[in-house]
Amino acid sequence: MTNNSLLVPHLERVLEAKSIQEIWDLHLDKMADYGFDRLIYGFTRFRTSQTQFGSADDVLMLSNHDPAYIEAFIHSGLYSHGPMVQWALENEGPASWRLIQQVAAGQLTSTERKVLELNARFNVRAGYSISFRDHSIRAKGAIGLCARPGLSQNDIDDMWQIHGREITIINNLVHLKLTSMPFASSRRALTPRQREALEWVGDGKTMQDIATIMGLTPATVEKHLRLAREALDVDTTAQAVLKASYQNQIFIVPV
Repeated sequence: MTNNSLLVPHLERVLEAKSIQEIWDLHLDKMADYGFDRLIYGFTRFRTSQTQFGSADDVLMLSNHDPAYIEAFIHSGLYSHGPMVQWALENEGPASWRLIQQVAAGQLTSTERKVLELNARFNVRAGYSISFRDHSIRAKGAIGLCARPGLSQNDIDDMWQIHGREITIINNLVHLKLTSMPFASSRRALTPRQREALEWVGDGKTMQDIATIMGLTPATVEKHLRLAREALDVDTTAQAVLKASYQNQIFIVPV
């Protein structure tokens, strides 16, 4: 179990981390101290009215689960029918996976049964989920903390009574840190020239202004902006500026 005297130094290391991978590695080690040996984290700022999560290409997904589990649960789309995923979409804060047992005690759809069967096959049986509070209705982040084999839900619930508050705080800090880091989606990342052109657009410069500043022709600037729109999968330059800003790929000069 974790030593509280080591908690502040750990949080300091998280705050000082320079990359998503460094943050994630620190978090995996810390959650293992509490008995959670497999984690899955997801965050999007692009939920739409048509889908619960928006495009999968725009989701930051991190996990140390077995790749076969991720393939079957995430890449197949089965995750959208998971009881705790559904709970996270509609709630905020932490919740025991005892909710899954309550769902299983009722009437299950065939897809929900597939989720529970998959979890049983990969020993995903006990844990907690935390749904994070975000300021935009289009944003949603959550993490699933899976207990190591041998720990029951009763064991995890008892532990949570003692350490749940600090675990929740740690996870919220990690979420805030992760969402502050530059994140290029699974599409190709913006080039330095594309980022610079978008930044100048965001600063209110005209096409001619940008060409002069960057030492390029207006046609070349427009080429960089077109490729940026394609990379970000948006229709307009204004949308590209917004999306790149959300992903922390560009930095807008305040007015």
